Amino acid sequence: MSPRTKFLPRRGPSPRVLAVVLAGGEGTRLMPLTADRAKPAVPIGGRYRLIDFVLSNLINSGIFKIKVLTQYKSDSLNTHLARGWHLPHMLDSYVEPVPAQQRTGKNWFLGSADALYQSLNVLTDEAPDFVCVFSSDHIYKMDVRQMLDHHIESGAEMTVAAIPFPVAEARGFGVVGVDENWRMTSFLEKPENPPEMPGRPGWVLASMGNYIWNTDALIEELIRDGADEDSRHDFGRNILPALLGRREVAVYDFTKNEIPGSDERERGYWRDVGTLASYFSANMDLVAVHPVLNLYNDRWPVLTWVRSLPPAKFVFSESGRMGIATDSLVAEGCIISGGRIDRSVLSPNARVNSFSHVEQSILFEGASIGRHARVRRAIVEKNVFIPEGMEVGYDHDADRARGFHVVSEDDLVVVPKGHKFE
Repeated sequence: MSPRTKFLPRRGPSPRVLAVVLAGGEGTRLMPLTADRAKPAVPIGGRYRLIDFVLSNLINSGIFKIKVLTQYKSDSLNTHLARGWHLPHMLDSYVEPVPAQQRTGKNWFLGSADALYQSLNVLTDEAPDFVCVFSSDHIYKMDVRQMLDHHIESGAEMTVAAIPFPVAEARGFGVVGVDENWRMTSFLEKPENPPEMPGRPGWVLASMGNYIWNTDALIEELIRDGADEDSRHDFGRNILPALLGRREVAVYDFTKNEIPGSDERERGYWRDVGTLASYFSANMDLVAVHPVLNLYNDRWPVLTWVRSLPPAKFVFSESGRMGIATDSLVAEGCIISGGRIDRSVLSPNARVNSFSHVEQSILFEGASIGRHARVRRAIVEKNVFIPEGMEVGYDHDADRARGFHVVSEDDLVVVPKGHKFE
């Protein structure tokens, strides 16, 4: 099939929709959490991975054909997808990883657009009417069908999802300019002086990194960008700005998205966990007494895969040695053995031993806190053991001396995977 073949919408109420999830990001700002895993595979909320949110949104929206483009340190991500994300093939449904294949040369993916350009066979083989190109590392709930309906009704060739942000917080995002009809008039990647929203001074529209395309328009733009030797082959930096004046681009206001079973507090919740501080903050959002993003909404569940593990266990009732958890998420397989945790997130098989205290912290799978240890505002990586009596997060000079990753401006410490104590 020629790359320029036109994909016209089929007659009938249900267009063919393919979702492509961009999951090859390196996530350098999340180091050392991404030293051994792809950013979309970073754990979140105890039992989830970052990629679970976009996949859950697509599945809950009734979109069952999903390709996941992977590249950087993808073993744990591929394992997670292979073991947990099975859809019935009899109904022509799937979640399938697509590794970097070097189909267009000897280069690996050079950018988000190049990842899809090198995987054009995914589009031509499936021949959908519309393609949802979504990021894999954001925390939010979204009914994608509502965005698709908006795209179809607008008559545009591409639609970008956007969310209002205060100007002071928007300089790390792509910023979309719109006219009175919510057509895109500009797109600036991480601008110093972003254009404000019409009628809302002090606010801008930040791109969520989620796009819906007419398939023929997407293929033509990928081919055009692929031939440009000066391009960085990125959707935000290159593809979107190049559409101005050439194609109709609609902007979808994410705050209008309705999720079944959610309340008004949850409307418009979206977190880009691009830094350790934002990642930590997103986890702390989840342990709030009334979290803005509700993991307990059974009408829009966040789906994932975990091993068959026993329930979490809290033992010892004697004074001073009582297993207690307050304002925390505790995953299966955990044992709180006479220790205390407060405002913390524990991943599967974590253990907190007697007389220890963990507060405002995240323990990854298999992490263990020794007796009489104290851990504060820390992320303890997979299978790390904090020795008896050690304090983490109380003296940053001591933390650095031990080889921990310290983010002083956010009062945050990361004990990296594989760390060995003397």
